[in-house]
Amino acid sequence: MNRLEKTFRGLAKSGRKALVPFLPIGYPDLEGTARVLKAMEDAGADAVELGMPFSDSLADGPVIQAAYHHALSAGLTVPDAFRWLAEQRAARSIPFVLMCAFNLAHKMGLEPFAIACHRSGIDAVVAPDLPIEESAPLKRELERHKVCLVNLISPTTPPRRAHRIARSSGGFVYYISRRGVTGTREDLDADLRLVVLDLKRHAKVPVLVGFGISTPEQAQTVAQVADGVIVGSALVSEVKANLKKDYARAAGKLARALREAVDARG
Repeated sequence: MNRLEKTFRGLAKSGRKALVPFLPIGYPDLEGTARVLKAMEDAGADAVELGMPFSDSLADGPVIQAAYHHALSAGLTVPDAFRWLAEQRAARSIPFVLMCAFNLAHKMGLEPFAIACHRSGIDAVVAPDLPIEESAPLKRELERHKVCLVNLISPTTPPRRAHRIARSSGGFVYYISRRGVTGTREDLDADLRLVVLDLKRHAKVPVLVGFGISTPEQAQTVAQVADGVIVGSALVSEVKANLKKDYARAAGKLARALREAVDARG
């Protein structure tokens, strides 16, 4: 059982829901990402999802795409990111979830990628471009090194397939709350509650919801049914809006508001 699994077990015992912020590695730079990561932990996040910058990101909207482009233009490489992750692991106790295109793992080689994840303190990997039919080799390598492979499910996934994906997911199930790419939005899908409850009947792990959750009010609504909430674009936008100020403090303030909303879900 790794850090993430232990965290979810503790949350379940206490009846609390998870808050998982998303941060792109290298935005605005590696030092800046470290500052925001600390702010997320200080604000009460239960885990942090960290995005490996990739030039052809599959599901990311304009905010995260721009952050990835910024990091790559500054020269960030995959080895740089893994070295940074190892440094942060030594300083932080919070679980790390790596959002990484399978393309990058395939290029490294599945075993070297899994070893790099383990050595840098990654607890789970999300590979948005990897269908379940082709996921077994990566899942096997990651599990050999005590790293979970998290599966994504979208609103357009047929129910039978969604159930299969949910049953095979490690760490947690990542349910995408909106059609299309991630990004801030004003509303949530009307059938979100029914879909999440259905997935929870089939999953062996917690069901978390992300993509498009932008406000504390939305986070509170989602936390009423899901086991946790993932928030990315809203936090990255907060960093961008405060680059000439204390952006880590600004992002931390939003994270604290999200934490309070999730805990007061009613």
